[in-house]
Amino acid sequence: MNLESSITIIEPTRGLASLQLRPVWQYRELLFFLAWRDIKVRYKQTALGVLWIVLQPLLSTVIFTLLFGGLLKVPSSGAPYALFALAALAPWQYFAGSLSRVGGSLVNSANLISKVYFPRLIIPLSGVISTLVDFAIGFGVLIVLLIVYRVPLTPNVLWLPAFLLLAVVTALGFGLWLAALNVKYRDVNYLIPFMLQIWMYVTPVVYGSSLIPERYRFLLALNPMTGVVEGFRWALLSGSMPDFVPPGPLFGISVAISLVVLLSGVVFFRNTERTFADVI
Repeated sequence: MNLESSITIIEPTRGLASLQLRPVWQYRELLFFLAWRDIKVRYKQTALGVLWIVLQPLLSTVIFTLLFGGLLKVPSSGAPYALFALAALAPWQYFAGSLSRVGGSLVNSANLISKVYFPRLIIPLSGVISTLVDFAIGFGVLIVLLIVYRVPLTPNVLWLPAFLLLAVVTALGFGLWLAALNVKYRDVNYLIPFMLQIWMYVTPVVYGSSLIPERYRFLLALNPMTGVVEGFRWALLSGSMPDFVPPGPLFGISVAISLVVLLSGVVFFRNTERTFADVI
């Protein structure tokens, strides 16, 4: 037998082929299994279970309404401040939850990574998918409040999937960077909560972008989550609140930044993936 003929040489791929996205689709059953496991573990042995998903946005909305809407009189473009805040909190809490889970996903799955091969990209992907369940329940609470306040829905709601997709892309893009860095630098675990706390206040969650002087609003577009929260408000509240304006050209800047972060995050993740099992 000719030994040379049985030798297979494995070389690193280059270009777009190096992303190897096809294996992710081939392991899609594992992806959904990990997402389902994340959902079950998250609320296992909790007294309130999934009620936490409802309580978190509601309590935050009550606090923001009393503090910012009542005491500080933050303008809400003619909308009830409770709706104004919750319409932004729903996508924001999805983003914050997804980024936290994706950022720590590799370290939390260390035993799995070191024992068996599968596309590592599946682990952070499962984080953004599992959090969609939380978003769906929280969004249901928002719909109930819209009915209570008798705010009619308009065809603008058809844009909601696009704004939600932007939140998914943004969370996954930044999360991939943080997850890969977290394998080597565990300081990232402490950085993520601090970063999200600051990020929320530079995102118009408790205030509207109209509060910022017009000559400085372009700075908000550098934050992709600005387009998400303002887009949700426009899509849900513009029916009876004409002060809301549709997303303009600045929204395109937010989309472009999110796509750049996602693509660079996938490339960085794939380039460092080979060392995960050794370092983790």
